[in-house]
Amino acid sequence: MKSFQNRFPLYLLLITVCFSFSTFSQKIEVNKLVTEYHTNPIGIDVERPRFSWQLVSKGNNVMQTAYEIRVAASEKDLKNKESLVWSSGKVSSSQSINVPYKGRVLQSSERMYWQVRVWNQDNKVSAWSTPAFWEMGILKKELWQSDWITMKGEKKSNTSLPSQYYRKEFSVSKKVSSARVYVTSLGLYNLFINGKKVGNQEFTPGFTSYKKRIQYQTYDVTSMLQKNNAIGAIVGDGWYRGYLGWDGLRSYYGDTLALFAQLKITYTDGTSEIITTNNSWKSSYGPIQKSDIYNGETYDARLEMAGWSHPNFDETKWKDTKVLNHSKDILVASNGLPVKITQKIKPIKTIKTPKGELVFDLGQNIVGWANIKVQGKKGDTVTLKFAEVLDKEGNFFTKNLRAAEATDRFILKGNGIEVFQPHFTFHGFRFIKVEGATPVADDITGMVIHSDMKETGTFTTSDPLINQLQNNIQWGQRDNFLDIPTDCPQRDERVGWTGDTQVFSMTAGFNFDVASFYTKWLKDLALDQQPNGEVPNIIPDMWNNKLGGTTGWGDAAVIVPWTVYQTYGDTRILEQQYASMKAWIDYMKKNAGDDYLWNQNRWHWGDWLAYHSDKPDYAGSVTEKDLIATAYFKYSTTLFAQIAEVLGKKEDAKKYKNLAEKVKEAFVHEYITPNGRLMSHTQTAYALALSFDLVPEHLIQKSANYFAADVKKFGHLTTGFLGTPLLCSTLSKIGRDDLAFMLLNRKEYPSWLYPVTQGATTIWERWDTQKPDGTIIDGMNSFNHYAYGAIGEWMYNYIGGISIDAKNPGYKNIIFNPHPGGGLTHAKAELKSLYGEIKSSWKIDKGKFIYNISIPANTTGTVILPKVNSQKVNIQNQKGKTIKGVKLINQKNGNTSVGLGSGTYVLSYSIKN
Repeated sequence: MKSFQNRFPLYLLLITVCFSFSTFSQKIEVNKLVTEYHTNPIGIDVERPRFSWQLVSKGNNVMQTAYEIRVAASEKDLKNKESLVWSSGKVSSSQSINVPYKGRVLQSSERMYWQVRVWNQDNKVSAWSTPAFWEMGILKKELWQSDWITMKGEKKSNTSLPSQYYRKEFSVSKKVSSARVYVTSLGLYNLFINGKKVGNQEFTPGFTSYKKRIQYQTYDVTSMLQKNNAIGAIVGDGWYRGYLGWDGLRSYYGDTLALFAQLKITYTDGTSEIITTNNSWKSSYGPIQKSDIYNGETYDARLEMAGWSHPNFDETKWKDTKVLNHSKDILVASNGLPVKITQKIKPIKTIKTPKGELVFDLGQNIVGWANIKVQGKKGDTVTLKFAEVLDKEGNFFTKNLRAAEATDRFILKGNGIEVFQPHFTFHGFRFIKVEGATPVADDITGMVIHSDMKETGTFTTSDPLINQLQNNIQWGQRDNFLDIPTDCPQRDERVGWTGDTQVFSMTAGFNFDVASFYTKWLKDLALDQQPNGEVPNIIPDMWNNKLGGTTGWGDAAVIVPWTVYQTYGDTRILEQQYASMKAWIDYMKKNAGDDYLWNQNRWHWGDWLAYHSDKPDYAGSVTEKDLIATAYFKYSTTLFAQIAEVLGKKEDAKKYKNLAEKVKEAFVHEYITPNGRLMSHTQTAYALALSFDLVPEHLIQKSANYFAADVKKFGHLTTGFLGTPLLCSTLSKIGRDDLAFMLLNRKEYPSWLYPVTQGATTIWERWDTQKPDGTIIDGMNSFNHYAYGAIGEWMYNYIGGISIDAKNPGYKNIIFNPHPGGGLTHAKAELKSLYGEIKSSWKIDKGKFIYNISIPANTTGTVILPKVNSQKVNIQNQKGKTIKGVKLINQKNGNTSVGLGSGTYVLSYSIKN
């Protein structure tokens, strides 16, 4: 057994054989053009944006051997060689993702169109793709003509204040060619033109390290303008001025709300004008009396101002605004994922609790808000409260929300049927309690809100409980990826804990497209990192780096960029985060001291929320924090050395590879006995040591035996946040799929399936969030934490059989390596990569293993077949023709591997018992 070098070590040991057979002469097409991971983005500020595209062909072994990109200022100019802004010319390369633009320097607000054509392995060229475009934002600070404006005369308060309304009227006298509005706020905003909301985004401008950078959004409002116009905005507290964290902290980033907007109108005659925010705007309070992320919204419909964002509104009672002296230098374009309403869910039942509460059950734990239709008298108050669960008596349970009120109040104007939903708050909930009205289920709608990630992965098996687990993992990600990767969405927390996203990042990349989501978040990590390299526990840092620099949490600085690189073949994120990564490694080195052991008076979270019991046997389930810290020190340093190698930084690669080896030597000396036993004899300790290549090769089998024996002894997991994500994958790597499946299939507490048996629809924070007798832990207890959902990585990799080839990132070469077991008769994993859709589906039928795979064009696959009973493996292509002359190689571990080109295949053979 070889030593483990990274999270995917087994695959590095396998020898694959590429082969050739006749390819079909098929037409090749190019489609799905994206720029910086977005389709036709506007308002980006990436100076040299990158292009990606997909090849479509019905043939086998289809590879791109060359490409040509052309860029122009219009679709018409694309066809005129003399009018091109840039042409790559024919480039001999198979690269079709993240190809950088190399033309002239781009200007602010400039729109460019591009298209691409490719040559295949037979030197046949495709037609030019359908054009795509991108549009730049404001690139030079001096182009900002607007001012930050705020309400004049607002009194300061230690509690929530009403949301602010802003308006300005203007006229358009000529025919409009295009109109763009660039807008942001201190707080959260909704923008309106002529009574209609601009765009469909929520929680803009998003949550960033506000003292260092604030995002602005760009909207195409050409079709919204008329001769006489009004532009208006509502600004609420949001993360900027609202309550933040569990210490009652408010106004962490600032105590003054403000609006910043710049509308550029270009006319058909070539002239343009700019409408700016300045002190000519008017402001007012309105019906939103309070809107706080934790506590909810109070909306008084009696105070509505009909037509306030329309032209010709009487604004004589509105207040003056004033210019706020706030930096424009920190404005950046919003290149991440917008937050949107993505689904609408109706209650599955109406409940009258033992306490007489009227409660609606959505049947799914979601994040967002409730839309409600009610009718009543003027001044009546309808109150909505939100909860994840009912207690064991069947009553509404909110104790786990701690200080978060999570309450929306709507005061009726008494004018027939009224429809309400909040503006600047969100809740984590499955159950809605209504007071002050008696609506029916059809009057309530749960609005699902999260970053608009495209679903990329699906995973199903013959076991419905495991399928529900996968569903819970995906819902946990939806609910917690709301502009930042929150730990939980319901209580007085909802912040970007680095440790949670570190362990989950690879699973996240299977479920959804998170490339630009993580790119945005990592920029804030680098900005909030301390000068000495210390990484705060929370990003954006709203905790003043309290208890920062902890192992497993700070390592997100290295591991998450590495994950994005592995998943999307994105080297730029490694370049952008390189200084941050290096600073974190150097910080650990300094804290470790001369002996390379990170045990120098440093507090760590350790294996947070590891399973424990009052039984004496469980005393050994607590893993020494210094061991964990040194293990992560070695792992992240190893990754950083590999990153330096990828980027061609040879000296750093050598330096940090040597450092990792010294840390390993120190770890072995301090924590591993000569017989391979770890000083912390726990599942977490062995999982870390074996997965992070900390065990000497001659001791791996002995350590693996200790690990397996401990799992078998307990019959269940004993791990926490850092050990759990590695548990099953490490067992599989040492050849103990049987134990990995035993842990997965376990339905009793503690296990992954125990919450499923209790009716969970998301992942719990604790193994015993709700005990078997129905008792719910008060206080720090969430029914919607995604960290333990990191088991999803193993499910995709080992059960589903889709893995990344570490040497060919972005799924340029796909590892197909299914591990049947656990009583499953079939499993299927599918993944929409940047190259196209990857499929891996197997079933066992009458002693025969039947394996269906799809490999996208311009990629290859290494297929590792389990439990082959003989050399007779039948391989058919998508036309049902048997492929002959394929050489199969038996490996020492009993598996068989083969290399395949693009296409769809069915592999079948008799399987060993």
